[in-house]
Amino acid sequence: MEETSQPPQFGFVIDHRKCIGCHACTVACKSENQVPVGQFRTWVKYTEKGTYPSVRRHFTVLRCNHCDDAPCVTICPVTALHKRPDAIVDLDRDACIGCRGCMQACPYDALYLNEETGTAEKCHYCAHRTEIGLQPACVVVCPEQAIVSGDVSDEESPIARLIREETTSQRKLDKGTRPRVWYVDALPEALRPNEACEPSQYIWSDRRRDPPPVPAGFEPPDDVLHSLDVDHPPVWGRHIWTYLVTKNLAAGAMIVAPALAYTGLARGDPLQLVPEAVGLVFLAITMFLLVHDLGRPERFMKLLLAPNTKSWLVRGAWVLTAFGLLTTVSLVMLLLGAHEQADLVRRIDLPFAVLASGYTAWLFKQCRGRDLWIEPGLFTKLVLRAVLLGLAVVVTVAAPSGGTLPMAAAYVVALGLYLVVEYRKVSRTKDGARAHAILEETGKPREGALLQLVAAALLLVAAVLGSDGGAGDAARIVAGVALLLTLLGQFVHEKAWVEAGQAVPLS
Repeated sequence: MEETSQPPQFGFVIDHRKCIGCHACTVACKSENQVPVGQFRTWVKYTEKGTYPSVRRHFTVLRCNHCDDAPCVTICPVTALHKRPDAIVDLDRDACIGCRGCMQACPYDALYLNEETGTAEKCHYCAHRTEIGLQPACVVVCPEQAIVSGDVSDEESPIARLIREETTSQRKLDKGTRPRVWYVDALPEALRPNEACEPSQYIWSDRRRDPPPVPAGFEPPDDVLHSLDVDHPPVWGRHIWTYLVTKNLAAGAMIVAPALAYTGLARGDPLQLVPEAVGLVFLAITMFLLVHDLGRPERFMKLLLAPNTKSWLVRGAWVLTAFGLLTTVSLVMLLLGAHEQADLVRRIDLPFAVLASGYTAWLFKQCRGRDLWIEPGLFTKLVLRAVLLGLAVVVTVAAPSGGTLPMAAAYVVALGLYLVVEYRKVSRTKDGARAHAILEETGKPREGALLQLVAAALLLVAAVLGSDGGAGDAARIVAGVALLLTLLGQFVHEKAWVEAGQAVPLS
């Protein structure tokens, strides 16, 4: 019987005993793969350690690690990223929708968004060369043969012997990605970000952005300095923190909607339609934000037609679709006067509304590069934020009819639970603790909490005013102000949280 040969298992060794920091690998990679100006698939970081006159400059070549458990592959919603049989993590630009989820999932800063094509790009081991027996461009051009490529599974190959015979290190093994890039004689502080001082200016250029914030207690040693590096700006911005609030408002309105059946609001009152109307309007805004934020928004349907079912970007789209359909059915029932059936649909919709709010916790869990976002308890916090918004909506709707004191009290209880979950002690990684310290130093979480505490007091006032038949309009105005304060408080928090999660360098 003919034996079937196993495909090679490619990897890299970077031998820093030989690297001279010439950037030939960077230039060759850019030329071979038409990498845009300002973007990099492989780059050289300079780290200087010591004090004058005993100072040494260390060169560190950084790039995609072609991980065996690649988080970018898991999160990609359209399988544009995939692990090949030869261990190369490749990317299909014709399939990519430019969601940038892979950039948040990668702990190594290995991906970037090509602004010209709207798609993600990364090192692909020069697959077009390796497939015809050639070495990657960076390997060929290195004047010192500091970059070694080859089949790691072949024990007699130069790369396998080097890994076996020399002491090597790898980046961020604690992330569980099983990287396939090994370093010989690399400076540990260069492989671990945030352990060196960041100057306001590099040796040959200005920085494109200010140095990352360094919170109190996280100051690096004075004798280690990054004197040259490349820029990695934040990946997610206003679309994402706005989406977190609009989605929670849509979900929260329907989480609390069944409670309207127990208020004094008449079934025939058009205001009974408000939860569904709020849910559908803000769900539509949420979907617009998600699609508009894509690098290739015209490819959005690939997420539904060619999905990667392991990605919570895909699963979240399914949840939002089911939530939207059930909310639409509930609205139709109310318009037809079938109130009992509408109440039933609202109860059926309740778990989907909870998932619509909370699924983002599992999506952020797949962003393995951002330690702040993968801390435990995010699902609970998201759902409680949605409940706060939903209660504020319902009290605003029902305030003139009276009987809203239980819901205003429920807001106080939900806010108390949220603050307990938000400020409880959790076990954090070093980068997670750093990001959390950055977040706290902004003061925004406290501002958001204060705004919602004021909203709680106003809702109680509105409930009391609503019990007085002549103060219905005043009750609705006060409750409306409380709703706006709740929204503002959550916007303030979400913006700071998204920014702080990206303020800790990955490379």
